[in-house]
Amino acid sequence: MAASSMAKTEESEARERLIVALDVATAVEARWIVDELRSEVVAFKVGLQLFGSAGPSFVRELTAAGHKIFLDLKFHDIPNTVAKASVEAARLGVWMFNVHALGGGEMMRRAFDEVVAFCETEGITRPKMVAVTLLTSSDESTLQEIGISGDSESVVVRLAGLSNFSGLDGVVASAKEAIQIKRVLNEDSLIVSPGIRPNAATKDDQRRVTTPGVAITMGSTHLVVGRPILDAPDRLAATRSIISEIRSSISN
Repeated sequence: MAASSMAKTEESEARERLIVALDVATAVEARWIVDELRSEVVAFKVGLQLFGSAGPSFVRELTAAGHKIFLDLKFHDIPNTVAKASVEAARLGVWMFNVHALGGGEMMRRAFDEVVAFCETEGITRPKMVAVTLLTSSDESTLQEIGISGDSESVVVRLAGLSNFSGLDGVVASAKEAIQIKRVLNEDSLIVSPGIRPNAATKDDQRRVTTPGVAITMGSTHLVVGRPILDAPDRLAATRSIISEIRSSISN
């Protein structure tokens, strides 16, 4: 492959791996960010705050415009409720959504099976389904507080294995556990890592954080970045800097 073609391929792959979190209060703010970054960013995350404000109609707006949307609502309820909610997420046309692994194997399997059946009936592409293992704002003290025994790494690996057994496409987890997680996942499984902070950024309320380059090197397939981009004086420049760091790690 010619050097120029290889460079374009690496640049494209780096962009595909970045998910910008639209962690803002209104659809108006989110539209500004999407318009500002659309030349560089392929995928955006809609979480609880924005979904609560703008609702499913805004998600449909984004998917209809061709954006890849990661719907980050962390479904966690009885199996039937999560299965029905998962079908509704698929109906929105999102690229990916998540459930919480702490809901258990039956919950995850039921959700997966019903989404597969729905997508086959409707003739639509099934969204990627990933399971949240342990929030990157949590650590050993959090686990101890809620009565879960074991260190954070062993808990994450155990939950990752359960999600894989349940048929899901991957997990949401800190890049710090990515090497261990890969041992219990399929080769093509996704490891979606929040808690990504460039060296110059603050940690905010995140505890188990890594830089973009380290996360890719450790095995994360996708990186969720919010405040280091949203709060930057120049969002486009911050985005390009992160993509450049991802690209460097891919090519090494």
